[in-house]
Amino acid sequence: MRNKPLEQVYSNYTEEDFEVWALLFRRQMDHLQQHASKLYLDAIDRIGFSAGKIPDFAETNKVLQAATGWQLCVAPELVPQDEFFRLLSQRIFPATCWLRTMAELDYLEEPDMFHDVFGHAPLLMEPAYATFMEAFGQLALQWLDHPGALEQLSAVYWFTVEFGLLREENEVKVFGAGILSSVGETRHALSDMPAKFSFDMRRMMQTGYRTDILQDKYFVIDSFAQLCRALPVLEASLKALSATVETFAVL
Repeated sequence: MRNKPLEQVYSNYTEEDFEVWALLFRRQMDHLQQHASKLYLDAIDRIGFSAGKIPDFAETNKVLQAATGWQLCVAPELVPQDEFFRLLSQRIFPATCWLRTMAELDYLEEPDMFHDVFGHAPLLMEPAYATFMEAFGQLALQWLDHPGALEQLSAVYWFTVEFGLLREENEVKVFGAGILSSVGETRHALSDMPAKFSFDMRRMMQTGYRTDILQDKYFVIDSFAQLCRALPVLEASLKALSATVETFAVL
């Protein structure tokens, strides 16, 4: 069992940690220069991440707060849904601060710092994306007692924040953290193998997914502003679902 601190103690990082970060960063950026959204590539430059330095949360938070008011907090493990959405609603993203070992470069059972920080943090520099994440957290908080609604919210988060694709200048690019932080998922997502659907909030809510395989389907958005504009559709669908459940309960 890993020792997962409640705060980032930078002096605890080992030589292997720095080697792992540098190797993963360089390897992934080799692919992302061609395949990632330009918004992400610009954001990772502005946030100041590099191969030579494991991100320091205190330094990163100063940059994020100045840009969009967001910040990172240390999460020792996977965060419960209610706490996760509460943090998002406050413009706080929970991230682990431990790194995988050299023996675990290509597969982990749970997200580490490379996924959480390299994958998620840069796009929090983008105002429209930052707004969507906050609004999504605020909306999700209202549906914590509705299991069916949470399933649909989870699907939307999965197909956007984790495994979303973005159309830029008529080309499909990567922006989801689960793809950005994985060489294998990057290659797979942009190949001809998986199905790719144009963004449709209602369809996305109803689409199932698996967490233990390379994805077999992805949704392609046109912009982060499009995600923000679709949130009322998500809310209306959740209200309709709740009304249907309540009607059957009465019957």
